[in-house]
Formats: sequence, structure tokens, C-alpha cells
Amino acid sequence: MSGETNEFSAAAITDDQLVPWPRVAAVAAMVSFSLPTFITGLEVSQGLSAIDALWALLAGSAIILIIGAIMGAIGANSRMSSYLLVRVAFGDVGASLVNIAFAISLLGWFGININLFAGAVSRLALEVWGTNLSTVGLAIFASICMTLTTLVGFKAINLLATLMVPILAFVTFLLAQSALDAQTFGQILAIDKTPTLTIGDGISAIVGAIIIGAIILPDITRFVRHWSGAVYTAIIAYMIVQLIVMGAASLAGSVSGKTDILDIMIDLNLGLGAFAIVIAGSWVLNSLNLYSTILSVKATFPKSNSSWLAVGLGAVGVITALLNILDSFVTFLFYLSVIFIPVAGVIIIDWMLIRPKAYSLSTLDQNGSVNTPGLIAWAIGAAFAVLASEELLPTLTGIAAMDAVILAGLVYTGLAWRNREVQAS
Repeated sequence: MSGETNEFSAAAITDDQLVPWPRVAAVAAMVSFSLPTFITGLEVSQGLSAIDALWALLAGSAIILIIGAIMGAIGANSRMSSYLLVRVAFGDVGASLVNIAFAISLLGWFGININLFAGAVSRLALEVWGTNLSTVGLAIFASICMTLTTLVGFKAINLLATLMVPILAFVTFLLAQSALDAQTFGQILAIDKTPTLTIGDGISAIVGAIIIGAIILPDITRFVRHWSGAVYTAIIAYMIVQLIVMGAASLAGSVSGKTDILDIMIDLNLGLGAFAIVIAGSWVLNSLNLYSTILSVKATFPKSNSSWLAVGLGAVGVITALLNILDSFVTFLFYLSVIFIPVAGVIIIDWMLIRPKAYSLSTLDQNGSVNTPGLIAWAIGAAFAVLASEELLPTLTGIAAMDAVILAGLVYTGLAWRNREVQAS
């Protein structure tokens, strides 16, 4: 048990807990195989011409790769979770607000994904087998499985991902192959449609849907033996698997003309494949959501019991899902997610330029209460992210999330540079 509870605490990941980077990459890849990734690829392809959608997928994946590779490398180098990185970047007291907001957001998405899972499985069972399954029963059963997986820890999540990646890769291949059997790639590119999005909108949709996962990538890359493994993990997850998954969804959507990925897969006689994506993808994604929620709470309240946290937080997530109060909570969760994005800019600049030596568990007990420049930079970046997402402010790159990260990093560099020079002297 000491090893299992240790991974949730502010203690160093021990050498016997480290794993080869492909095993960590399998977990990150499983998130890319989840239903939201297919849906994002489909939405982008529906709103853009085939060529523009391809460029949006490439650019969006490249941006996520850069952020994920840097954040993942920081986690691997320091062996710290994203929430401990937040403690260093913002101070013990300053980080409390950020980490609790992280926990609320991740737990909210845990509940939303439970709802999506139960509804999708119930619908697939009816359409594929003609069987009625209770969404309440499915939600409770799923939450129990996901909570138990989280209780065991990273090893259980890693084992599940390693087993399921080949299956979901095969399903994704079948989805793309079925679309190409119906029409050639050239015919798909030639499909005439009226764009409802710009390429910038498409890139923003991709970045916005995936960026939180890239920011909290240290939660799993801290288990790799060398920081280069974290970079390889990001490349495989974001530039290979994510691109293939979104590309397959785009091909299938272009051929069918439908906007629902489950309808498309059923029409292509991939009902069992849809089951695999919904069940396996949701299981790993939500186990990671709960896992990261525990890490965020433990970073703020180190003495809390990890096992009881998992059970309690899992129960809260499924209860809110069953009460159907999350529908009115989605907008709040969206904005909560948006304000997280600038956190990456502060952490990356702090680690690379301002205080690289502070990112060590051995000096965590010497951490300050509040890093004022970091909080100011985050607040400015978060305010920009919210206003830009509402189109109340123009964006430099056309991608509000990216502008928010860059702005927070630049503001923090300006505010903290003098402190760096003092420390260097």
C-alpha cells in the first residue's frame, strides 16, 4: 500500500514506480481514443472543407504537442504532478485556489462523462442488440469500476490502457477503411460544402478540447525514467494517435454526411467498435479525471486520505450525474477550463527561465506562500481567455487558448525577471 498511496502524496516517485515510456504513452493514447476526440474531429470536418479541415487538424495537433511535450518533460524531470507544479509556480496559498478550481472542473467532467457513457451505452445496446439497459444502473456500475481503477492507481490505469490500445487502434482503422471503401480519398477531398468555420475556428476547437489534458500530462509523465520519454509520449498521443482518430472521424463524417459519431459507426456496421470506444475510452479518461482530482486535492490538503478521497469524490461525481444537475453546470465548467489554460504559460516560463531549481520535491518544504507575479500573470491571461472566447477581444494568433498561454508567459517574464537576476547573483 505504501507505493499506492505514495503516488498521491507530495513524496518523490521512487525508482521502482518508474516505467518505460511506451507504457505511459499508452495511457495518453487512450485519452486520444476517447469519444470526445472523435466528436471534435467530426465537428471540425463538418464545418470546413476537407483541405482546410486537414490543415486545422495538423496545426491544432502541433500546438497541443508543443504544450504537452514541455509540460510532460517538466513533470518527468521533477517527478512532480501538475498540481505540485502549480504549488511551486503560485505558492502554497496561491495554488490552493488554482488546485481547488482544477478539482471542481475535473470532478464536473467526471460526472458529465458518466452521463455520456450511460446514455451512449444504453443507446448502442438498444440499436445493436435491441436490449433496454437502465442508464442509472449503467452510471452506477461505470462509476464503481472507474473508482476502483483509480484506487489501485497508475498501474491499473496503465494496464487497462495497454490492453485496450490495440483494440481501439483496430476499430479506428476499420472506421477509416470503411469510409475509404465508400469513396476514394480524392473524392472525399473534392466534396463540395459550405464552410461554417474558419481554419482558425477549427484549430481553436481542437486546442480547446484537448489542451487541459496536455497541461495535466505531468500527472502520468512523472512515471517515465527520462524527460525524453515524456516528449515521445506527447508525440505519439497528440501528433500520431490524436491526428489519426480525428482524421478517421473526419473521413467517416464526410462520407456519411451525418453529425453523430455513433450513428455513423452503426451505419458502417461498427456497432461493436462503438461499444469498445465508448466503454474503454470513457473508462480510462474518467479514471484519469478522478486520479487527477485526487492529486489536486492532495496537493492542497496533504493529510487527506487518498482512498477515502477516491470513494467520496467518485460518489459525488455519480450523484451529480444522476441528479441531472450537470446540464446547467456545463457552461460554468467550460469557463473554469478556459481560465486554467494560462497556468501552463506561467509554469513553463518559471521552469525554463525564472526559477528552474525550485522545481524539486527536495525544496518543496521551502516553497513560499504566494508567488504574486505568477498570480497576476495568470489572472491577466485568464481574463483575456474568457473575453477572447466571447469574442470581446481580438486574438493575435486567431486561437484564444494559445494567446492566453503566450500572454501569461510574457507578463510573468516581465514581472519576475528582476527576481531571477537577484537569485542569479
